[in-house]
Amino acid sequence: MLNIEKDIAAHLQDPEKRRKAFSQVVSLYGEKLYWQIRKMVLNHEDADDLLQNTFLKAWTNLDYFRGEAKISTWLFKIAINECITFLNKQRTQNNISIDDADVFLLERLRSDEYFCGDDIQRKLQEAIALLPDKQRLVFNMKYFDDMKYEEMSEILGTSVGALKASYHHAVKKVEEYLTKDV
Repeated sequence: MLNIEKDIAAHLQDPEKRRKAFSQVVSLYGEKLYWQIRKMVLNHEDADDLLQNTFLKAWTNLDYFRGEAKISTWLFKIAINECITFLNKQRTQNNISIDDADVFLLERLRSDEYFCGDDIQRKLQEAIALLPDKQRLVFNMKYFDDMKYEEMSEILGTSVGALKASYHHAVKKVEEYLTKDV
């Protein structure tokens, strides 16, 4: 995969090969990005829109991509920033305070017609939705995507130690939520 990514990165710099290379980027990373976005915003339509915004932003900023970071890292940074901006905008539009953000996400999860999990999966998703944005992001990247802390550090611009602490706190909160009322 690394050689493919290097080839694509080189082709993105070549104006004659750029369009085809970007098409490969969309094919290679579209689904993985969609699911990362979906875990943050919990709604299919919003995730779909944010994925399009991510690729649009990547396309319009290709001149700034120098290939120093992996394409996937660059795309994840764009997607995460798009998600955080979107969630903050939604909270502002709905006049929801930071303390009530979890209620906002829980309502989105409960009203998502595309959610196809059982009660246990829904309860896990509810527990994750209650996490602060950064903890939710770190939890999803580590737990579901089995991403290494070093890669998360590149994407999020946060130290490995801070990410480990965020993940630890997130796991404790999820465990507390899942074991309450048991």
